[in-house]
Amino acid sequence: MRGRGMDKPVIVTVDDDPGVSRAVARDLRRRYGRDYRIVRAEAAVQGIEAVKEMRLRGDEVAAILADYRMPQMNGVEFLEKAMDMYPFARRVLLTAYADTDAAIQAINVVDLDHYLLKPWDPPEEKFYPVIDGQLDAWQRTDRVPVAELRVVGDRWSAPSYQVRDFLARNHVPYRWMLAEEPDGAQLVAAVGQECRLPLVVTSDGSSLQAPDQSTLASAVGLSTTPATDFYDLIVVGGGPAGLGAAVYGASEGLNTVLVEAHASGGQAGQSSRIENYLGFPDGVSGQQLADRARRQALKFGAELLTARKVTHLEPRGQARVIGFKDGGEIAAHAVILATGVTYRRLDAPGLDDFVGRGVYYGAALTEAPSCRDSEVYIVGAANSAGQAAVHLSGYASRVHLLVRGDGLEKSMSHYLVEQIQAIGNIEVHLESQVTGGAGNGHLERLSIARKGEERTVEAQWLFVFIGAEPYTSWLGETVERDAKGFVLTGPDLVQGGRRPRNWTLRREPYFLETNVPGVLAAGDVRAESIKRVASAVGEGAMAVALVHRYLEKQ
Repeated sequence: MRGRGMDKPVIVTVDDDPGVSRAVARDLRRRYGRDYRIVRAEAAVQGIEAVKEMRLRGDEVAAILADYRMPQMNGVEFLEKAMDMYPFARRVLLTAYADTDAAIQAINVVDLDHYLLKPWDPPEEKFYPVIDGQLDAWQRTDRVPVAELRVVGDRWSAPSYQVRDFLARNHVPYRWMLAEEPDGAQLVAAVGQECRLPLVVTSDGSSLQAPDQSTLASAVGLSTTPATDFYDLIVVGGGPAGLGAAVYGASEGLNTVLVEAHASGGQAGQSSRIENYLGFPDGVSGQQLADRARRQALKFGAELLTARKVTHLEPRGQARVIGFKDGGEIAAHAVILATGVTYRRLDAPGLDDFVGRGVYYGAALTEAPSCRDSEVYIVGAANSAGQAAVHLSGYASRVHLLVRGDGLEKSMSHYLVEQIQAIGNIEVHLESQVTGGAGNGHLERLSIARKGEERTVEAQWLFVFIGAEPYTSWLGETVERDAKGFVLTGPDLVQGGRRPRNWTLRREPYFLETNVPGVLAAGDVRAESIKRVASAVGEGAMAVALVHRYLEKQ
């Protein structure tokens, strides 16, 4: 426990309503006064001055609670200013029910951690659980400022985009510089005339020229080398199903390793806003959800390997062995396949030339700020396309959603359809498809067909969400799959006449078990699965329960 006085971390509360301000401070002192110093202000300017003084004194600020409606500056603006001085402080917005839309928008603006509706009586149910969670998260955060990682590249360079996308999806902060701008040009000159872009300069001054993912991962501190060669459980794939399996496997005492080829979160990690996930009434970004799940898995002792591509799976007696593209292999008693899916390529002349240079498969959230005041085109009619349209509408002057069918209702959640209809700068084009792309060095024009008529439009941004293909070709003949490549499990194996080889534990396998004993599949990679984040997480957890059953019978 911390002693009394100025060495306690601080909880700051700012509300221009004196009655509410006193009530917040009273509730905070009652619960946290022993371990935290409570500082309250009744005006935003007064609050900023107090935060500045604390910064100068070297005080630690654990959490900042700001009312949304304040006359000098609203709560979002206040939190933006406070972030500059205390980037690790947890940020909570106090709001009335009428302002919940503003609170949800603030999640994107200031990476808001939570918002609280007023009033919150009784605090034991509606106030303290929220603050407990925020303070716990603050205590577990590494609050040592991260030295700046710098990336120098060309605006319309696919390799530069790939480096930025990899860092962003792996939650590695960096500063992006264009090679032709002064700061970027200085770094390029320091390396020499033969410098190959993209250039990555680490915090200790080391430089990497056009690094591959494995080299980049190692340089920024991501784990790429397994700690041992044998585990209880190997999880292949770091999407929601894989992360769910890693959390439950490690928390239940299994020596667990998760292997991910690119970044944790999978397709869900690219979603700008998931609003129908249980327990997040104000929505959560895919990156936030993936980061929390990743940290949770690490907390329980799971090992996470990044930038390691798996190329084969082989049963060897009681062991299940996976091999890596860059050499080496690891083994385990059981394996959970959670490799998910990838977006299919759009079959239109010219588009392949501009992947990473105006054409992006998935949300490509790193590109959103660059779309400001431009017209953006999105292809797709499912939730991922709708979420991207809503997110990009906050940057682009107009978002064009190109839908091949005659409506959105069959493939998109109702809440998203309503949101899209309510946003003025989103235009939905039904029965439309992209038939070609052209440009000089990057995408500049698109050809769009509708009911036999084709037109050409100026376009620098195209985001594609047109269904998915499972990443299972590496399984070869070992694991049974359907005609589309999805892994067959449980009853699907039996109904298809593919009874599991050497399966002696029971007459029929459980619904996540493949034809290979000790190998299970979960999430989008599994045939007949429900393609939703929540169901993928549930399947990951269920797969661990089936692993326990399998191990008990060995």
